[in-house]
Amino acid sequence: MSLADYRADMEGCSRCSSCKWVPYNQIKSWRFAKNCPSICRYKLHAYSGSGKMIMGLSMLSGRSHLNDDIADIIYKCQLCGACDAACKVYRDDIDLTEVLLELRSHCVEQGFLVLEHMATIDALKREDNMLGEPKDRRGDWAWGLPVKDINREKADVIFHAGCRYSYDPDLRDTVRGALLLLLEAGMDVGIAGKEESCCGGRAYELGYRGEAENYADDMLSRVKASGAKMLVTPCADGYAHFRYLYPRMGRELPVEIFHISQVIERLIGGGNLRIRRSLPRLLTYHDPCHLGRMSEPYFGEWKRSKLDRSMSLKRSGRKGVYDTPRNILRALPGAGFVEMERVREYSWCCGAGGGVLEAYPDFALWAAKERIEEAESTGADALVSACPWCERVFKDAAEEMGARIEILDLVDVALICSGVKEAAETA
Repeated sequence: MSLADYRADMEGCSRCSSCKWVPYNQIKSWRFAKNCPSICRYKLHAYSGSGKMIMGLSMLSGRSHLNDDIADIIYKCQLCGACDAACKVYRDDIDLTEVLLELRSHCVEQGFLVLEHMATIDALKREDNMLGEPKDRRGDWAWGLPVKDINREKADVIFHAGCRYSYDPDLRDTVRGALLLLLEAGMDVGIAGKEESCCGGRAYELGYRGEAENYADDMLSRVKASGAKMLVTPCADGYAHFRYLYPRMGRELPVEIFHISQVIERLIGGGNLRIRRSLPRLLTYHDPCHLGRMSEPYFGEWKRSKLDRSMSLKRSGRKGVYDTPRNILRALPGAGFVEMERVREYSWCCGAGGGVLEAYPDFALWAAKERIEEAESTGADALVSACPWCERVFKDAAEEMGARIEILDLVDVALICSGVKEAAETA
């Protein structure tokens, strides 16, 4: 696909500005009524989804040309999908997110690059991860755990840790604990260790399509060789890309794909994970963009008129993983649960996506602080999420602003209440 393939989407934008707001029937207060970090931070229509549609159509029609200022606006976007989800409440024939992705690719093709993104891609090519950390240390997080190496032996389940979990020391206990939960449930699990590579999804979002396809090919080959029937990942980004991006690129993985939260819910429901301890805290939950509105499965390219296609087959943001994390939190003895105002497909982005954390860290922290303020307004003791990128930027923002609220991973909560936490820390 190319920008020209989405001309009808750009021409169809009615400039209604619904992309800037939580749908009106979902608004609880003026304070938390907006949904787009970019337009909220920079306060110019060009930064909104609609504004970028106008720019794309103008360039496509030859009325204007790409330059550094326009490219800067295109890149200052988390690609969180909130504008698209809101737009589809009113219009079901526009694919706003796809236009934003094509604008990124267009920038790369025309040589309008961001230095920080170039450094990230160079590090990815060199070390096979988005953080530029040494490739031969990627599997260090699993040291001492009794898990199979899929490079040497078959396993029923592949556990894909993802880049952030593999290297972030603050999340080490979380990813070890996630794997321990699977092992204690008796699952036949294997990891790729230092041979695990990035899923490539973030490279795609930065506009580097070729690199994304290379990593998808690598992942597809590894999965086929493993003989696995299931892939489990704690990384929300990986989960979304495996379910949507890979099939779109013609690299659909021949396994069932689960986020760790879905497996935890199954283990609790089947009695394989017992909740032994209470958690006397008031919790609120942040929907990661990639686990929520961006994780819908891919149904193929649209044929004929988009209006001929059922809404059930369009990427609307409504079919993400929303109930599972909430079911787990509500089942915890002693814990209370309270919702923020912007939730599910209308959740506010943490700020870390779309290359913003790498290129515009101040913008990422600003968006994270906005979400933390919303979480604190509920009176919750802890903000729980299920994405390492969300948790990283939330932890940094909370420390900088002196927030009282604790940042937890959903896996952390399961570890605490199941009694497996101690094993994760001492194994």
